[in-house]
Amino acid sequence: MQLSETGESRVNGYLFVLERSLKTFLPREVVRDALREVESHLRERLLSAVPSPDERAAVERILAEFGPPLRVAQAYSAERTIDEAVATGRIVPMVRAVGHLASTTIIGFFAALGVLVGYLVAFAFLAIAVLKPIFPNNVGVQYVRGFPVGVGAHFPLEPGMELHGGYGVIPVALVCGLGIFVLTQRGARGFLLWWRNRHVS
Repeated sequence: MQLSETGESRVNGYLFVLERSLKTFLPREVVRDALREVESHLRERLLSAVPSPDERAAVERILAEFGPPLRVAQAYSAERTIDEAVATGRIVPMVRAVGHLASTTIIGFFAALGVLVGYLVAFAFLAIAVLKPIFPNNVGVQYVRGFPVGVGAHFPLEPGMELHGGYGVIPVALVCGLGIFVLTQRGARGFLLWWRNRHVS
């Protein structure tokens, strides 16, 4: 379908709003490429459409199929963020992608909660390994009345609390922290890969 000046104006207006929406989700240097990619799909769809005596209705129908510019920008941003996280496996893109899904889906929220807990537990163990040489009398396995009640740092020790473990706590905490960190990273990446494949197929 060849567009008249009015139809072209309507499409350009849609693309203008889309560009502004993309700028709120993507870095400026990639907005132009993103806009060009979406515009290419839109133009192909318009060209393949059967000519209609009511051009305005036909254009509006195609734009409605694409969706509101803000929603298109959100979907494109999410897809790009998830692709980057899956491809690189780096922590910052991973957190950004899971965070985006957490703000838009229920399953993403629970996945983000699991990832957050995993990272916090991993960093807590690593903190124990770092703090033990600095505060040897305040970091270790905590016992009250002969029963273990926790592991970590306690300032000051409560009456009746004893610490056990000595410097052997350091390698154990390092192994636990790094192990949980790696498992959390792999779990987050696996979730994002599953999400991407589910929405591509």
